[in-house]
Amino acid sequence: MKSQGLIRAALKPAIAAIVVSALCLSAPANAGPTLDKINQRGTIKVGVGTTPGFFSPDSAGKWQGFFIDYGRALSIAVFGNPDKVEFTNSSPQQRLPALQSGEFDILLSGVTVTVTRAFKLGFHFGPTIFYDGQGILVRKDLGVTKAADLDGATIGAQSGTTGELNVADFFRKTGKKFTPVTIEDTGQFIAALESGRVDAITQDSSDLVGKRTQLKKPDDYIILPERLSKEPLAPAIAGGDDRWLEIVNWTVNATIQAEEWGITSKNVDEFLKSEDPAIQRFLGVDPALGAAIGLDPKWAYNIIKTVGNYGEIFDRHLKPLGWDRGYNRLWTDGGLLYSPPFR
Repeated sequence: MKSQGLIRAALKPAIAAIVVSALCLSAPANAGPTLDKINQRGTIKVGVGTTPGFFSPDSAGKWQGFFIDYGRALSIAVFGNPDKVEFTNSSPQQRLPALQSGEFDILLSGVTVTVTRAFKLGFHFGPTIFYDGQGILVRKDLGVTKAADLDGATIGAQSGTTGELNVADFFRKTGKKFTPVTIEDTGQFIAALESGRVDAITQDSSDLVGKRTQLKKPDDYIILPERLSKEPLAPAIAGGDDRWLEIVNWTVNATIQAEEWGITSKNVDEFLKSEDPAIQRFLGVDPALGAAIGLDPKWAYNIIKTVGNYGEIFDRHLKPLGWDRGYNRLWTDGGLLYSPPFR
């Protein structure tokens, strides 16, 4: 039989692990300078781009789009109001320095998650909202069907983006040659392509779908089938504010989880009657979850009621442009979207 001393010694690692686990569970995410500024200011400052379907002002000057709805969802989570958010157009060259300097509280401008942006620039990323990939838009009269056919072509790429490196890497790997033309303003892409200054332009395929609709004769152009890169687009914030990051994370997750449960803006009130304890916590019928994380117990309900679930947001803004869900389907439908548990 072991002595009591030996038993105590054997139990020490297990007891220590339990104590550490309990401390981790009880420690709330710390609010930092970004969330403090947001609360003092009473608005969230969001950097966005200008791609139809994703972010663009309507005829009345009000911002609309897929990423715009996530800005409004964040405003609901923080303030209980979808309109306490300020959207500002920022170019790829300006947006990252602007986030670093505190000009924006968050970028919802289609930022690609990369290791250098995380380590070198110190950004934190929320969940991937849109799984994208870099494509090439070309004139049909070139007679090409794949990117490798563009040997010797002149290709426009936007400066300050991962696209410049991706297209160079692609042609280097395939042993083909091309002439790069760096274009700073995305508004010049259309003119460069239509005038013949370039044979093709390359951007994230999400951008190219929008660009194609802006051409005078869209049917004269095609997006080639290859994707030159992985472009997971996610919200980006400056480091140092754990609580702001978690609000961003769970705001995105709420739209994904709602779709998985079949909860929409139209039927969410019916789900308030659900006897499923997980749905009761999610919608705030059981207020324990909201109280534990320091948000209005109805925060997820208010988001879904106002902007809808992920599928509704996608269908409202991107489906009219001809976008297929693809990788942006739920994991239950063969896609990559997946929410951690709300518990």
